[in-house]
Amino acid sequence: MDSSLTAFVLAAILPLSGLAAATDSTPVTIADLSFAPHATDRPRPPLVAPLPVAALLDRAQAPADAVILFNGNGLAAWANPTWTSTSDYLEITTAKGKPSLTTRDGFGSCRLHLEWWSPPNLAPGKTGQSRSNSGVFLMGLYEVQILDSLDGSTYADGMAGAVYGQFPPLANALRPAGEWQYYDIEFHRPKFDAQGKLISPARLTVDVNGVRVQSNVQLTGPTGWKKRPPYTAHPDSLPLRLQDHGDLLRYRNIWLVPITD
Repeated sequence: MDSSLTAFVLAAILPLSGLAAATDSTPVTIADLSFAPHATDRPRPPLVAPLPVAALLDRAQAPADAVILFNGNGLAAWANPTWTSTSDYLEITTAKGKPSLTTRDGFGSCRLHLEWWSPPNLAPGKTGQSRSNSGVFLMGLYEVQILDSLDGSTYADGMAGAVYGQFPPLANALRPAGEWQYYDIEFHRPKFDAQGKLISPARLTVDVNGVRVQSNVQLTGPTGWKKRPPYTAHPDSLPLRLQDHGDLLRYRNIWLVPITD
């Protein structure tokens, strides 16, 4: 391993006390537009060991000012409760094309925590984007990918922790399927002037299992499949969405803290 990669790995796995905020001094990361969306020749990120679960428990605990979206308390926070809810988790049970799960309330800039689980021992032939595909869409528009991509068999900007179609993750920090994955996301909404002109783009910072995989990345616009749509003006708050892609997946411990910016 060369010295630069060693330095990256050491920095990536340092324990964090909650999601380290992207401050004004955090460099903004710009998208590499030399690669088309989902280019198969784009380099995959290196494997990096996730933090032990014990090291993530404090940051996974919802603070007093958090908005609880799910903690085993049913689906009251969601506008279209079509998924199975237990005291431990939410489970996607609908076929592809049926409703994804959308919050009743709208949110803008926020810090979001969630945990997800994909089943082990998938059927032969389940590779790439067919391996427990889902996603969390901030404001219903800006997706952080959820996928069992530990084997690296999919395109780089579609792996777990990717800003879909725009930014591959800096590291592949997943645990094996059958274990719970921990996501911590800091999202800053885009801002528009009174005429609908973009003032500042959306930004995302993402930790997967305690490893920094996106660092204050500046989105080119909403995320999309095989395209990078431009920004269009929208309200300051919109519902959050969990994607139903037709694959079995479970979520638990979903909460967020709004950010004023």
